[in-house]
Amino acid sequence: MDLFEHTADQTMAGAAPLADRMRPRRLEDVVGQEHITAKGCLLERAVGEDRAFSMILWGPPGCGKTTLANVIAKQTKNQWVKISAVLSGVKDVRQIIEAAKERRRLYNRRTLLFVDEIHRFNKSQQDAFLFHVENGLITLIGATTENPSFEVNPALVSRCRVFALNSLPQDAIVQILNRALIDKDRGLGLSSHSFSKAAIDYISAASDGDARAALTNLEVCAFNRGEAKTLDVEDIRAMVAQKLLRHDKAGEEHFNLISAFIKSVRGSDPDGAMYWLERMLAAGDDPIYILRRMIRLATEDIGLADPGALTMAMNADTSFRRLGRPEGDGSLYQAAVYLATAPKSNAVYAAQREVQEAVKKYGTLPVPMHIRNAPTGLMKQMGYGKGYKYAHDYKDGYAPQSYLPESLEGTRFYHPTVRGYEKTVKQRLEAWLNLKNNAKET
Repeated sequence: MDLFEHTADQTMAGAAPLADRMRPRRLEDVVGQEHITAKGCLLERAVGEDRAFSMILWGPPGCGKTTLANVIAKQTKNQWVKISAVLSGVKDVRQIIEAAKERRRLYNRRTLLFVDEIHRFNKSQQDAFLFHVENGLITLIGATTENPSFEVNPALVSRCRVFALNSLPQDAIVQILNRALIDKDRGLGLSSHSFSKAAIDYISAASDGDARAALTNLEVCAFNRGEAKTLDVEDIRAMVAQKLLRHDKAGEEHFNLISAFIKSVRGSDPDGAMYWLERMLAAGDDPIYILRRMIRLATEDIGLADPGALTMAMNADTSFRRLGRPEGDGSLYQAAVYLATAPKSNAVYAAQREVQEAVKKYGTLPVPMHIRNAPTGLMKQMGYGKGYKYAHDYKDGYAPQSYLPESLEGTRFYHPTVRGYEKTVKQRLEAWLNLKNNAKET
């Protein structure tokens, strides 16, 4: 960096947003990601020994991905190059590669390439890094908010170490805010009493684990303080932008939330079911999609332990379609609580899969003659329907006889539990089985 670049950098730093000015410059100053930055951890050792390796930093917005990349660049002896996949293309990558080759040839210096939002590159663009990461020409640090398993080329993932960063806990956000508040060089340089503890906590909670959003809110509130005083929650409430709940309708977070909801219902936890339901609704998920999942839950996880579960789910669907939001939300809550507290059985679901496997395995077994349809005289002469016992002609409406193909006779697919209504079903089936066995013996 020459004198002019240094001067320009210093000038821009003064006008840079608080979130950018307050980025930690040392690994030990990074908070909230101790699982990868603590003393003795792989990343900490690599940085301390100047042995940076290719990696992908995966985590939600504002958790410190870019900050970590900057720290690695500052604390290692590499040429730092930064690009954004939103603004760059293959041409830019080729230019970086050529410059890296010259740098290695002339100065034997490594190139540390940071690619922000690497998931925005398509798979062929990501392929442009493969050979050069493989031979060590560049050390790649990719940052992404999306699961690398889905959005990054598997060949590239296999050449990088993936670090999963967490959404910052509230105490970490509070620490970051307090640090920025009193820092005279890069922060706001205000008294620690400029904001009440409750106000700092409010800003932290509103950020939903996003340090960038929290610092932006703090800066806005500080610029609009007016008369020098301690700002409390009521003073800042209108100035603080509430961060939208993190949720991607087509991404991993969507499936994480619906998974948590389904497992809460299946696990008979109405509180968990209601919490995850509200998380999805508050994030803008499609209520009709949630209702479809509840209808599925009613058949897959409750089944005949409570036949009313399917009725409840269907009624909730009808009710919501009639009322819409927000009036119809109560229907979703009612159905979620009913399903969560209903007795559970997947016996019918398990039987369905067993039957499907039997059909695949045995193919088109012939229908037994006694339960075939016999609409013509010829078919009757051939034995169609011969020996069929009409159930209503027998005591209790049950006639012992086989209804499966001969090679499957005696097979049991459905094994009812003793939970809820299914206990009655189980007792009934066992009584009929005894009658069938007695009939065989006689």
